[in-house]
Amino acid sequence: MTEPPVVALHGVSFAYEDGPDVLDGLDFAVREGRALALLGRNGTGKTTLMRLLSGGLRPRAGRLTVEGEPVSYNRDGLTRLRTTVQLVVQDPDDQLFAASVAQDVSFGPLNLGLSDPEVRARVAEALAALDITALADRPTHLLSYGQRKRTAIAGAVAMRPRVLILDEPTAGLDPDGQERLLTTLDGLRAGGTTVVMATHDVDLALRWADDAALLTPAGVHTGPAATMLARTELLTQAGLRLPWGIAATGMLRAQGLLDETQSGPRTPEELAALTPRLATDG
Repeated sequence: MTEPPVVALHGVSFAYEDGPDVLDGLDFAVREGRALALLGRNGTGKTTLMRLLSGGLRPRAGRLTVEGEPVSYNRDGLTRLRTTVQLVVQDPDDQLFAASVAQDVSFGPLNLGLSDPEVRARVAEALAALDITALADRPTHLLSYGQRKRTAIAGAVAMRPRVLILDEPTAGLDPDGQERLLTTLDGLRAGGTTVVMATHDVDLALRWADDAALLTPAGVHTGPAATMLARTELLTQAGLRLPWGIAATGMLRAQGLLDETQSGPRTPEELAALTPRLATDG
């Protein structure tokens, strides 16, 4: 029997006060262990979808489930949800408020009513996971942008969620900061955390994600990243361009340099590594 998704929306509709529906009859599931990229043009409801998944918004119609069980929007139900799903918003300054890094990261576990030793253990674990242990006592207002991003994510990780949802986590980071963050996310995934990333970067999605969800005015379309990001009609509807790796793969296959059984390059480094072999094969 197929296991139910960790968290899912079923026939969900939502509208902000006095506004039109942002989402209408949406079905969306997060499967455990799959890195999922959520993509779509501004205004199609990505942020709304993420807030519905994390309990920050309540659907007008439809339901949210955790492991197949409907979520109750009372204290116990929301506590269970927030120990399963954590959302980190795009701007870390919207999430950080405590005087120091360790104090900020400890906020969630303290609200769970955990013992002081357990809170300290979770804070230490989260700081280590985000490689910011040395910043524990640093005032949050003295952090760089990248450090603030990591601190915000650490606060979510300290809740030990099964699903971590990140809204544009690489936005505003320089290339080195992006690479360090992706390495951190790989470590979290290896530790059992399912990661959902909202992004406009189709090249990043192709490189990083197992699955891609394209949010269009007609609904959401989910499948293997390489397959979904090659569907030009859906990309157009979602306001996205073709990833360069998909374009390069098409060109290589058209020239007979890559057959259908071979995976195409997802990064410039993979293309560079592939070139000598193609030259030899040719």
